[in-house]
Amino acid sequence: MLSDELNINRETVRKILIEDLSMKKICAKMVPKNLSEEQKHVRMTVAQDCLEQLENDPKLLEHVVAGDESWFFQYDPETKRQSQQWLSPASARPKKARMSKSKVKTMMICFFDSNKLVHKEFLPPGQTVNQQFYIELLERSRKRIIRVRPEIANTWILHHDNAPCHRAFSVMQFLTSKNITVLPQPPYSPDMSPYIQTSVTRVFQELPVNNFQKSYENWKKRWTQCVTAQGEYFEGDHIDVP
Repeated sequence: MLSDELNINRETVRKILIEDLSMKKICAKMVPKNLSEEQKHVRMTVAQDCLEQLENDPKLLEHVVAGDESWFFQYDPETKRQSQQWLSPASARPKKARMSKSKVKTMMICFFDSNKLVHKEFLPPGQTVNQQFYIELLERSRKRIIRVRPEIANTWILHHDNAPCHRAFSVMQFLTSKNITVLPQPPYSPDMSPYIQTSVTRVFQELPVNNFQKSYENWKKRWTQCVTAQGEYFEGDHIDVP
């Protein structure tokens, strides 16, 4: 404690820090990784490149189909706050057995554009997302895009993260053979992807178009925020962008 090190009382330390120095105690921001200068530079370079491409072609994102995988649990335990009840003064305090998070879970893989959910699949039990499975999934998604988005059937751009199966040589070969361009995604950058907060596929399907459009609009802002932050993680920093 500063008071012990300086041999002065705590109230004096508090006044010096808060009133004289205008300091305040702030918790550290949790980030996915402590980025090196090179990683920050890569993030900023990718963001600048995407913004430049968007300036040259304002309709670029209308051709982008984003893919993502998410785990869904059979149930989530009720929180202490969620279990609150209205009781009379004479009522005994209710008790609730402690529950752990569901061990039953399934992965949903979905592809969506700036207007709607394009394709979704649940990972079969026992199946892992390896490069062979991902190639087959991409082919099913490609055929689905041809059916539901014929206007971009030959010009759509894929965006996915840097999972090992996504970067496999066989996957890159497949994408090249189908003339599918991939929008770059810098490593360790979940904050630079489009995302839509939802919990179940039914809700996902019922989301209005403006939810998807807002997701893509925010995506553009995150590129600008990344450049402004010089490649640092920026979520929670209240960086204003036009």
